[in-house]
Amino acid sequence: MTRTGLLLTALCCLMLSGCGYTLGTPVVPGVRSVHVPLFRSDSFRRDTDYLLTEAVQREIRTRGGYRLEDAATADTILTGKIVEIRKSPLSETRFDDPRELQLSLGAEVTWMDRRTGKVLIQQTFPLTSQLMPQMSSVSMAPEVGQSFATAQQEAARRLASSIADLMEIAW
Repeated sequence: MTRTGLLLTALCCLMLSGCGYTLGTPVVPGVRSVHVPLFRSDSFRRDTDYLLTEAVQREIRTRGGYRLEDAATADTILTGKIVEIRKSPLSETRFDDPRELQLSLGAEVTWMDRRTGKVLIQQTFPLTSQLMPQMSSVSMAPEVGQSFATAQQEAARRLASSIADLMEIAW
């Protein structure tokens, strides 16, 4: 009985000591709210800036680590600029019509403490081969009814998730 009790006590102590896991969303100390203005874009593609801004706001709201507020009352401001939108064919028919396309989206993001002016995070999600996992890309096949609009929404959702991940790094 004492051996079993000792083993059980050791197991409980091991479990309570933790393994680096945390409960909840890791947040920046002293930061409770964020303002996300409309992402800037110089692209000729319409509404991508609105889609990405809405996706980032939705992702922040869903994760629950920070409240969304207006610029005058928020602790921090998350600004962004869409730096690249690329649509390229993955496969073609014998008449050179695109059969499957890939939409890639890249953005530059800056998260700044509005109260102190300190930059908390500055990250670019470029479309380079070195940072391919951080790039948001979606494939679509027009022949089977998939559209550019749905691919654009999915690329914005994936990039928004990557941006929100940056806000949750261990502080």
